[in-house]
Amino acid sequence: MSTEFTARTAPEGPAARPAPVPEIEGSTLFAGCPDVVGTPFSYAREEEIYGEGEEAEFVYKVVSGAVRTHRVLSDGRRQITGFHLPGDLFGLGQGEINRQTAEALTSTKVLIFKRRQVERAATGRAEVACRLWSMATSDLRHAQDLALLLGRRSAQERVAAFLLEVDDRLGAAGTFALPMTRRDIADYLGLTIETVSRTLSQLEEDGALRRDGGRQVCLHRTRLRRLVED
Repeated sequence: MSTEFTARTAPEGPAARPAPVPEIEGSTLFAGCPDVVGTPFSYAREEEIYGEGEEAEFVYKVVSGAVRTHRVLSDGRRQITGFHLPGDLFGLGQGEINRQTAEALTSTKVLIFKRRQVERAATGRAEVACRLWSMATSDLRHAQDLALLLGRRSAQERVAAFLLEVDDRLGAAGTFALPMTRRDIADYLGLTIETVSRTLSQLEEDGALRRDGGRQVCLHRTRLRRLVED
């Protein structure tokens, strides 16, 4: 694999260097796009993948684990801008400089692609350009939905909608382990940790979810969806 990634993804010093993981099946940007192959790397929980203000050289795809992106506001508060789960690409819309910081929420494996390589593939192959365009429009739609959620919804509606979204993205099984903490959820939904905790407890009392220790949750999707739709 190329050593050019050492500029950011493998900084100097053994303690800071993310561990390469073996070549994995499906290491391309998209299925049917064999000429855009990523370099696999592993990150520990809470380890920074890239920092705000750094040169945006790479695009990332989550293989396992989860990633959060955030910005620090002028008053020191943190605003989480997104959670990236297995199969998601992130780092695409940064421009020349990263506008956010990305960190691993749990032990996480990603594929790292050179941005120039992705741009060349999109220029030369219509199917790649269409896939990237579809992702961009999906991200815009999600940003609009989030703005509506934060501006017009109650705390209970925000948390219910968030849980349904995570469940959908993880396969809609109704039972999953939340990779993010209550503080992460609070910083994403514009709430306090206390409000998130209180709301989760209320939803559990109402039979809309069940918590099975730690971050494992089992959703009553119909009741949660009714809260959001009402």
